[in-house]
Amino acid sequence: MKTDWYSDFVNWDYKPKKTDIICLFRFEPRKGISPAEAAGRIASESSCGTWTTLPLMPKILPKLKAYSFHRNGNFLKVAYPLELFERGSIPGFLSGPAGNIFGMKAVKNLRLVDVQFPMEYMKDFRGPNYGKEAIKKIFKRKHGPITSVVPKPKLGFSSKEHAFNVGYSVWKGGIDCIKDDENLTNQNFNKFATRVNLLAKYRDKAEKETGDVKDAFINVTASNTKEMEKRIKIIHGHDFKYFMIDVVISGFTAVQTAADLARDYDMAIHGHRAMHSMITRNEKHGMTMLFLAKLMRMIGVDNLHIGTVIGKLEGVEEEVVAAKDMMTSDVGEIKNLRLGQNWGNIKPALPVSSGGLHPGLLPQVFDIYGTTDIAIQVGGGTQGHPAGAEAGARAVMQAIESYHLGIPLSDYAKTHVELHAALGKWGFTKPI
Repeated sequence: MKTDWYSDFVNWDYKPKKTDIICLFRFEPRKGISPAEAAGRIASESSCGTWTTLPLMPKILPKLKAYSFHRNGNFLKVAYPLELFERGSIPGFLSGPAGNIFGMKAVKNLRLVDVQFPMEYMKDFRGPNYGKEAIKKIFKRKHGPITSVVPKPKLGFSSKEHAFNVGYSVWKGGIDCIKDDENLTNQNFNKFATRVNLLAKYRDKAEKETGDVKDAFINVTASNTKEMEKRIKIIHGHDFKYFMIDVVISGFTAVQTAADLARDYDMAIHGHRAMHSMITRNEKHGMTMLFLAKLMRMIGVDNLHIGTVIGKLEGVEEEVVAAKDMMTSDVGEIKNLRLGQNWGNIKPALPVSSGGLHPGLLPQVFDIYGTTDIAIQVGGGTQGHPAGAEAGARAVMQAIESYHLGIPLSDYAKTHVELHAALGKWGFTKPI
């Protein structure tokens, strides 16, 4: 007597429907389990199957079954019918292809590489409110990059030190934004409401003195969505156009809520990816940063960290470029790395390059990303400047100018003292 029905979820001849959601997995069966057996378990457990046969079946069941339909070595494609999922809900979707299957004993390792969403599913997501249009609509410039500085050390500054010593200084030096780091929220030494109020005060002063638009990526990550909404409202009340949220730590429900609020207030979201490496760094298990970035663009995050390649954080160039292209345009499939995706009316998002950058590394970043559709963040590489944060900000802006002009940094530094001092300290070294 047949006791399991995993094989019913494998169909190598299946032709996906245009409304199917296609998932690309990298999988390794445990010892004693064949690839076909593992493929059946992956499709079954992530859709509507279970470990044993059942005498009573819902009539709709045949329309809900996922099928493993294509295998290339350790890579597997699974087609999911649209009817399986609540529309417009990322948590509702992830509970299937990113759910129990990752804990099944039948697979030694499992990694969700990418998902191709059909237009029928995508129409329930609005995407970024501004995305790359923030460069023109918020900062009133024809092209990027958007520049930002993260106060370093990331914790310890008072609200006044944060807003004046760092914020006002880098704004005067030409930087667009000051950004809270991922673990700065509402500590006793730097209270959220006080920080917002002081940042608004010094932003206005810097705008008046420079004639340029200034903003801030202020962290609204909180213990619950009601507090998060309260913080967003405070930021909006001080005329900032952006707020920041730790997208993984806060969770997909919170990010979807934040995206709705951003549209209500006509704001943009800066997404920090803190905690992502717990699920993305192992190349054999978890999910890819590329797929996480795709989800954030769908939900409505305008800016998102995706890696620097050359900075202090992990990131393979091929994967970072594949993610960058996916965030900014319709894309085709790259074998075993990315599925194709048509974005329809969803706006492009801005990739963020951050982590261990300084002026000497910016040309290498721009060679990878370009300068038009990107946000860059230079924290220690600004404030660590020998002449202080404002001079460090000027050195960053001079590095950008030299790239736009096609002049090597070393040559441009001969007539720009701030850049010269930055190169004197850091040169072209890559931090580890």
